[in-house]
Amino acid sequence: MTTTIPKVFFVIGPAGSGKSSVSRQIARRFGAAYIDKDTAATGFTELLLALNGSDPNERDNNDFYQTTIMPLEYAAILDLTRDNLLTGNSVVLDAPFGKYFSDNDYLTKIRVRHQWPEAELVVVHVRLAGEALRQRLISRGYPRDEWKLSNWETFWAGAQAHSCHWTGATHIDFDNSASESDLTVFESELSLNKP
Repeated sequence: MTTTIPKVFFVIGPAGSGKSSVSRQIARRFGAAYIDKDTAATGFTELLLALNGSDPNERDNNDFYQTTIMPLEYAAILDLTRDNLLTGNSVVLDAPFGKYFSDNDYLTKIRVRHQWPEAELVVVHVRLAGEALRQRLISRGYPRDEWKLSNWETFWAGAQAHSCHWTGATHIDFDNSASESDLTVFESELSLNKP
């Protein structure tokens, strides 16, 4: 009997790039568990921010969020990933991960720290041009995007400045500028990158 090694898809990109829609498509296609950091943590995060006397929607420039709450959010979804991998399920992680891009060995470290079993790691870079992304942020109207829109040049420059070069994974670019995402090219690249 052949055992299939589960996959972990890290779907990354700036806010408004369409990570969630791409993540859901990948989860459906591969029969994978879908873990959205916002769904897993927002209720707790907003409560902790409010209890700390902070604006529940301000995260980009909130030191308490960045240093105390955000690491807990990521630890929770990475532990949920382990639990799914142990049952043989592939996982799609819908989260920005931007703060961790500078650590090229991040994936090696989290595999050990969160005790993951063997899994194939795939980093999906969701790409979208700046003005299209800005329009999506305006359209969705999330309170947590207010700072990004009010400080657009700063936000967009930051989003472009941080690139991810994690080792130990297959990296695939996903152009999300079309109105309907197409996984055909993605699947082709995934199979071409197999060892």
